[in-house]
Amino acid sequence: MTSLNDRRSFATPVALALCWITSHQPSLQAEDLPPDRFRPAAVETTGVPHVPPELPERLRQYQAVRNATFRGWYPDGGGILIATRFAETNQLHRVTEPGGRREQLTFQTEPVNGRPIPGTTNGSLILTLSQGGNENDQVLHFDPAEGKARLLTDGKSRNLLGPIHRETRTAVIHSNVRNGRDTDLFLAPLESTAPLQPLLEVNNEHWNAQDWSPDGQRLLLQKYVSINESTPAILDVASRQLTPLPLPAKGPFSCTPMRFSADGQSVYLATDFRGEFRELARFDFATQQLTWLSEGIPWDVSELEIHPRTGQVAFVTNEDGAGQLYLLDGNQRRKFPLPLGTVTDLDFHPDGTQVGFTLGRPDAPTDAWSLQLADGKLTRWTFSETGGLPSKSFVTARRIAFPSFDGREIPAYYFQPKNASPQTRVPVLINIHGGPESQYRPIFSGLDQFYCNELGVAVIHPNVRGSAGYGKTYLKLDNAERREDSVRDIGALLDWITQQPELDSSRVAVMGGSYGGYMVLASLTTFPDRIRAGVDVVGIASFRSFLKNTSAYRQDLRRAEYGDERLPAMQEFFTRIDPLERADQIRSSLLVIHGKNDPRVPFSEARQIADRVRELGRDVWTVYAENEGHGFLKKPNRDYQNAVVAMFLRRALNLEAPQPVNQ
Repeated sequence: MTSLNDRRSFATPVALALCWITSHQPSLQAEDLPPDRFRPAAVETTGVPHVPPELPERLRQYQAVRNATFRGWYPDGGGILIATRFAETNQLHRVTEPGGRREQLTFQTEPVNGRPIPGTTNGSLILTLSQGGNENDQVLHFDPAEGKARLLTDGKSRNLLGPIHRETRTAVIHSNVRNGRDTDLFLAPLESTAPLQPLLEVNNEHWNAQDWSPDGQRLLLQKYVSINESTPAILDVASRQLTPLPLPAKGPFSCTPMRFSADGQSVYLATDFRGEFRELARFDFATQQLTWLSEGIPWDVSELEIHPRTGQVAFVTNEDGAGQLYLLDGNQRRKFPLPLGTVTDLDFHPDGTQVGFTLGRPDAPTDAWSLQLADGKLTRWTFSETGGLPSKSFVTARRIAFPSFDGREIPAYYFQPKNASPQTRVPVLINIHGGPESQYRPIFSGLDQFYCNELGVAVIHPNVRGSAGYGKTYLKLDNAERREDSVRDIGALLDWITQQPELDSSRVAVMGGSYGGYMVLASLTTFPDRIRAGVDVVGIASFRSFLKNTSAYRQDLRRAEYGDERLPAMQEFFTRIDPLERADQIRSSLLVIHGKNDPRVPFSEARQIADRVRELGRDVWTVYAENEGHGFLKKPNRDYQNAVVAMFLRRALNLEAPQPVNQ
């Protein structure tokens, strides 16, 4: 790793190499050159020049920044489980004390997720992992004493891990093993080698288990129709009888997350049936009454946990993208101030004195933290490395909002380079999230820091209409025939950029993944003279072909959001808005990145838009990976992708050579 004292020595070589990039067109017989030594064997490209050796060296520190996510407390009080990366993929590690050594437990070639099994004293874990990005997750029981993992699922189907009962150590597993389309529910006794036990067969519906009752006799289920419509029900495990929870709601509503109370006599749930946001309430089985618990907080409840012994309730709200942590203890509600960022993976310590969580911040790596409930003291358990970069160099995010075509304010987060001013106007990268029912939230990105500090590019993450987190009306504003309204929001952002004295509106690029990739392509076809370049990562080029070819288990869920391509009216609408149909409008440089094993947005989406743009004689680069799916997860592939994006942006935005980070 490059030391801090060596940084300035890279300024001249990088400048020379990047001048080479800017002065050479990517179409200079790039395919006829010898193999690029920085390109992984599983990656194929077209139109992409060789990566100069100085560029990966400069990127290396930003790509070496680590993150750690909290995966739960060990039941015996022996510390926490985290997921972090020391080699090429995320693996699980044990940390026995705050700031302590990370003991690596799993050594798989693929990324691993998991959690401690509640109620055990031998450190057993439940693991999930898939192969090559295909998202067909398998569930395994892992005994660290033996160093062996036992497969609980069939090794081929798609499986999702549900709740685990802490007394019986029985897990709920959701699996499409029966027909590849419908996801049934199974019981998995984790301390037995018995096969999975069928629990609920599902046909053309989507059910998921959210919690066990304390006595293990009932399961709290959610019937999911769309992000706007999901309803709760109770499943009697012995009789398999399913009973809807009788909430006094009129019309469709959303209900998640949900948990049983510690005594099993009530259910805590977050629902939006009486307003714009998911409020926390308690439903009492005996009285059939609801008690509202988060009144006065006009934001969604995003996380919810109940301590099984004390009955304390911890919940997190998503307030304009930032997480806020609350505790309910009896009739008392307390709010714990936290730095700007996200709070996820909430879990009570076994003794009920503290909660653990993952804290993500825009100007520091994501790490595992805990909070003492008695006095609100914050404790940081992991100190993820910053690649040797000084933390003072990191840029933080600023909340902004800009008016769109209908007068609606569109929220966004803005990373402004430190050298930006009216005298040194900087180019802009608009980075659009996927989903579309998702949201950009202020978390750390080494790449955002690289763009700001090394390339001198401002980064704006807009939450265009249709994003989650701003109420159910906002969430529905881009549904079906209103799809293009979210693209018009990007036009409004371009207008806002022209009004900022520190930003150069003549040098703007757009980037996005998944649905964000569609937004990139749609923006290029709608605003061809206002955007210089687009980076489409695993994006949708045609809704018709996407809906037809996406994995069978996803089709109906996606049709609920985008519209049904089988209906003549929607076919006509998609023909009008699909970027593939309007590719002749693309005049900007285009970079297309995709994994060939993508189960969500098929690889064919990337190939067809890239081929079409190339046929039109436009400037297009492609990066495809044989061993990836919906996004690049393996570090060599991801590092190469980042280097190509940096080359592409430097060329398209006509950037000056980067300067080293100030020490």
